[in-house]
Amino acid sequence: MNHDPRCYDCLLSRVELEIELVESDKKSDKKKISDTYSHAEELIRFLHTTPLTHPMIASELHRSIYRKLGSSDPFYALKQDSDEVSRKILDAISGRLSGFRDYVLASVIGNMFDYGVKGHEVCADFVSYFDREFSKGLAIDDTEKILPLCTNVLYFTDNCGEIVFDQALISWLISHGSTVTLVVRDGPILNDATLEDAKRLGLNTQVHSILTTGAGVELGIRFDLLPEEVRIALENCSIIISKGMANYESLREEQGLPPIAYLLAAKCNPIAEELGVSRGDKLAVLKNI
Repeated sequence: MNHDPRCYDCLLSRVELEIELVESDKKSDKKKISDTYSHAEELIRFLHTTPLTHPMIASELHRSIYRKLGSSDPFYALKQDSDEVSRKILDAISGRLSGFRDYVLASVIGNMFDYGVKGHEVCADFVSYFDREFSKGLAIDDTEKILPLCTNVLYFTDNCGEIVFDQALISWLISHGSTVTLVVRDGPILNDATLEDAKRLGLNTQVHSILTTGAGVELGIRFDLLPEEVRIALENCSIIISKGMANYESLREEQGLPPIAYLLAAKCNPIAEELGVSRGDKLAVLKNI
C-alpha cells in the first residue's frame, strides 16, 4: 500500500497531544517525553514500510504510545468535556434543524470537533463556528438519495462530542420509521466513542442495539476481526452510515458491501484530494449504489 508522506506529521501531532494530556498533571519528565517521541518517530518510519492501511498504522502507533505513557485512555477527560460542550451547542441550535439534510449537516459539522489532526483547529467559540459552517452547507450533498435507503441503518460512529450530533440525527431517523443499529469502538483510542461513551449519552435506550467493532484499541474497522453480530448486521442493513475519515479509509477497501453514506469533513489534504474536494469541506456522499 502507498502511504502519503504528509500523514507522518499528522500522526506525530496526535502523539504530541497524547503526551501533553498524560504528562500535563505530572512533574515533567523531559527524558521520558523525549524517549516517547523518538519511539513514535522510529515506529512510524517502520510502519510506513508495511502493507498496513493507514488506520492500522495509526492504531499500532497509539497502542504503543499508550503503553509507553502508562495510560489506557489519555483522552478520557477531553471526551467527556467535548460531549458537554456539544450538548450546549445542540441546545443552542436545535431549533433551526428541520429535516434530514439539516440533521446530517449538523452531524458532519460535529465531525469537525476533533483534536490532534495537524493543521485542523477546534474553534473555542464552537457555536459561532457551527453557524458559519452551517451556512456553508455540504460540498457534496447526496442526502436526497440517502434518505430513502434509511429503513434499516447500520451506523458507525467516530468521535465523542460528534456523537451528540449523531444522537440528534439518529433520533430524527427513528422518529421517521428507521431502525438503527449503532457500532462504536471496542476500546478507547484517541477521542473515538466507545460503548461507555454511548451509554453515558443514553444511546442504548434509543437504538435497536449497540455493537462494537470488536478489535480492541483500533481505529476504523478491521474486517478480519469483526464480531459475528456486526457481520450479520452488515448483511441485513439497507444502508451503512459511516462517520469520519478512519471509517471511510477502512470501508473503501472492502468489496460487496451495502450502500454506504459517508458523512465526514475532509480534515486533511490527502483525503480531500482523494474525494475531489477542498480541505475543510463537509460531505454526505453515497457510494455502492
